Amino acid sequence: MNKTKSFPENFLWGGAIAANQYEGGYKEGGRGLGPVDFLPNKDEDRVHVMYNPHLAMSQTFDYYPSHKAIDGYHYFKEDIALFAEMGFKCLRLSISWPRIFPQGDEKEPNEAGLKFYDDLFDECLKYDIEPVVTLNHFDTPIYLYEKYDGWTNRSVIDFFTNYATVVFNRYKGKVKYWLTFNEINILQVLPFLGGSFDQNKFENPTQAKYQAAHHQLVASALATKIGREVDSNNMIGCMLAAGESYPNTCNPDDIWEAKMMDREGFFFIDVQVRGHYPSYSKRFFEEHNLTIHQEPEDADILKNTVDFIGFSYYSTKVVSGDEKVLSSAEKTDGNIFSSLENPYLPKSQWGWIIDPKGLRITMNTLYDRYQIPLFVVENGLGAVDKIEDNGDIIDDYRIDYLREHILAMDEAIKDGVDVLGYTTWGCIDIISAGTGQMSKRYGFIYVDVDDWGKGTFKRSKKKSFTWYKELIASNGDIM
Repeated sequence: MNKTKSFPENFLWGGAIAANQYEGGYKEGGRGLGPVDFLPNKDEDRVHVMYNPHLAMSQTFDYYPSHKAIDGYHYFKEDIALFAEMGFKCLRLSISWPRIFPQGDEKEPNEAGLKFYDDLFDECLKYDIEPVVTLNHFDTPIYLYEKYDGWTNRSVIDFFTNYATVVFNRYKGKVKYWLTFNEINILQVLPFLGGSFDQNKFENPTQAKYQAAHHQLVASALATKIGREVDSNNMIGCMLAAGESYPNTCNPDDIWEAKMMDREGFFFIDVQVRGHYPSYSKRFFEEHNLTIHQEPEDADILKNTVDFIGFSYYSTKVVSGDEKVLSSAEKTDGNIFSSLENPYLPKSQWGWIIDPKGLRITMNTLYDRYQIPLFVVENGLGAVDKIEDNGDIIDDYRIDYLREHILAMDEAIKDGVDVLGYTTWGCIDIISAGTGQMSKRYGFIYVDVDDWGKGTFKRSKKKSFTWYKELIASNGDIM
């Protein structure tokens, strides 16, 4: 690999967190509840509950990780000072919609919630850290799930645009970079998190998911329009859970299956970048007996396209068009996207395929397809960290992972890909959205909390803290 670095001087190095995994304070300051607040930890079958939301709403569990999380609601000043010590140029975070509108359908916002984010953004700006803000990161108010069946109901578009209008106006001049929906394509896999509805209630779950997707795409376009009207300097992006699909063999059936798998994610971004439904969707809808209800004005609304594509990248997938292979081959279930094993690549402790070159491939695919700037807003390694007797946390495995992925990103830039920045996921240890664990740690900063919420909440620097600090100071040159 060519070792000459090509990161621009204004490259946005930083980290990423999400309100429902970081803040805690789940009822403080008048906050309402979101879907994650009803999910237990891994030991109480969190994944099964996510796929069966009626269990989340009807059962009582011993521990709800999001309720306190890592108590960022009270620790954010200390945490941001540590991010500043690392030299962060930006911090990706989310606004908790139920902290601003506890039920979601109110006309007037909760001032205490707005004030919390004023303080949070002001603290970032005090250190010249640019906030990169997600409007909805798996955080639709649970009241909208209970009363409206979440995003399957078109009324939620109006509630979301009211919320977006309030925060765009409130934080004008404080926030320039916005993302509308976190990993919008997750709606198809985990509709409780992504769309705040229970697919099991619907006769045709696929119909429900694509109707909810249409409503989110319209809401995203309206938010993009509103954001620009409030402040023409705003940069508004979409966000995809990305990762190239590799065919299991050179059999054309496998190659076609890989293409179909990638289209499931591209579908959303095609609309958000190009401003209309892709041509291939017509056949898909017809063959699956899907009738997506659209209002006459929707076609014009969707023309409000985004300025950049944010995406998460953790791994690639291996897919096959052969049912016999799918039924018999060994699979990895580390990520919510199922994949066949890749014999050429290692896996993380949680079964995620580690594929740095896949990041370069994914970035080239996205940029070739869309030709607008990209922003790597999530990338990282979840691992168990050990505290040595002297208090050190030697996470060389994390440094190695990040170094290889950043080198791959650098190669993509040399390939001609326009990249705004890079934010590592969970720059401080936070609870896992998928498993609810704290032991699945991503951060440069260790937080003394275990999988049951016990601990001092003390923050400690890992070895990777100094490494990332030096990398940012050199604008990537230390690799």
